[in-house]
Amino acid sequence: MDRKRRFEEAVREILTLIGEDPQREGLVKTPERVYRAFLHLTSGYRKDPKEVLGEALFSSSNDEMVVVRDIEFYSLCEHHLLPIIGRVHVAYIPDGKVVGLSKIPRMVEVFARRLQIQEQMTEQIADALMESVQPKGVGVVVQARHMCMEMRGVEKICSSTVSSALRGIFKENLKTREEFFSLINAPYDRKF
Repeated sequence: MDRKRRFEEAVREILTLIGEDPQREGLVKTPERVYRAFLHLTSGYRKDPKEVLGEALFSSSNDEMVVVRDIEFYSLCEHHLLPIIGRVHVAYIPDGKVVGLSKIPRMVEVFARRLQIQEQMTEQIADALMESVQPKGVGVVVQARHMCMEMRGVEKICSSTVSSALRGIFKENLKTREEFFSLINAPYDRKF
């Protein structure tokens, strides 16, 4: 039996187990819709972050901090399959090479589109950038809301979780770390 059919049968079974009728008009196409949604929500398993980053490495004499902040992401909690919604801030200090700016959000998406815990995703982003670009250092901060905390369990609406991963000079040098945090926390006009 092919994967799509097995997935759709499992969704029909879940609908039945919660007391629904999978043949009800509004639910007839739900198993197919859920299958397509999960293909998209877990598309990161079918992508390699090293390939994403390696597609756009360029020689550069720049040795100052590069920051891409407020990268929106959506993921699924691996414990409850509920949404994690947030923003990622990524910085690195080049060491002879820079990466195309659009590749950083694409790399974030690779990890976000997998079943995740926030702490692990933060580490994965930092490690992939260190390995692929080989900069002097990397800083990653993830700020997110977890629907497993808001929709069930403790039901704390609008609580957020912040995690960080620092590598190289970001971990070793206080001034570099302070510059990173001041840049990601500075207000700016989103109209530009």
